[in-house]
Amino acid sequence: MLKKFKTILKASSGLIIGSALAIGLVQGVAQAAAQKPTPEQVIAVEEVQILHKTIAVDGLDIFYREVGPQEAPVILLLHGFPTSSQMFVQLMNDLGDRYRLIAPDYPGFGNSSMPAVDAFDYTFDNLASVVAGFVEALELQSYTLYVMDYGAPIGFRLATKSPEKVSGLIVQNGNAYVEGLLEFWDPIRAYWADRTAANAKPLAGFLTLGVTKWQYTHGTRNPQTIDPDNWVVDQYFLDRPGNREIQLQLFYDYGSNPPLYPAWQEYFRTYQPPTLVVWGKNDFIFPAEGAHPYKRDLENIEFHLLDTGHFALEEDGKVIAEEIADFMARNQE
Repeated sequence: MLKKFKTILKASSGLIIGSALAIGLVQGVAQAAAQKPTPEQVIAVEEVQILHKTIAVDGLDIFYREVGPQEAPVILLLHGFPTSSQMFVQLMNDLGDRYRLIAPDYPGFGNSSMPAVDAFDYTFDNLASVVAGFVEALELQSYTLYVMDYGAPIGFRLATKSPEKVSGLIVQNGNAYVEGLLEFWDPIRAYWADRTAANAKPLAGFLTLGVTKWQYTHGTRNPQTIDPDNWVVDQYFLDRPGNREIQLQLFYDYGSNPPLYPAWQEYFRTYQPPTLVVWGKNDFIFPAEGAHPYKRDLENIEFHLLDTGHFALEEDGKVIAEEIADFMARNQE
């Protein structure tokens, strides 16, 4: 190969190839091709590699995704309905070089255990208890909570129970105020008031592929930017035998959350955790009316309404990642 390379150089330049300059060039190319990554480079690559793990909590297998240096500040990512920790994959790729991000799947969601409704108490109290056990099993002493959708009632239960562990809040379309429960919630409120088959029937429609897709695309600036794998994967988990009953049970038990709003708001006022609100303002499920009241109770709050929908990370993930990095730099490092 070296002889051939010399011949090419001689033919193109008319110069004598045996010069030190040409040999040095050839040697430099060969050395660059043969050079192996340094240990530091290998470590850097490993730090942004998302790991897929499972841990036993209260007899359940809890699946979770984790990325980042072990000694870095922790961000505990709590997903919404009807998704799982997969909603945070891009965010973990964006921030995993600086922070330790941990995202569990709740029982009945994603790759965690899915016991039947008659074998497990599918309430938000119990989901929060499992997540608290997960935090204990991982020996997390301090973390910033990222809460979205169902992650809000689960996360705020954790925060009020162990406020000393919560170093900050990141709230993305997660409700803690009655102002945020508008038109979308009317059929669910009817189910809370009267748990009948007739009132459950319209809620079963929320578990169909069309509505799952709608949750991702409604309110977005450009639906073509949203990866259809999102709703295809979510629907796969929703369509598992027995999962419909699980989700209807959680729709019903969501009624246990509004009575706790005053306690959560008191937690905000008393402990004043630094808070970043990044909210898709076009969300029909959790509209912007539910975002503004956080400003009443929190003094150290950064507030951003984004021109997108319910799953704001899908269209504005880079924006949210930048806001989180700035927020964490000011408040957690």
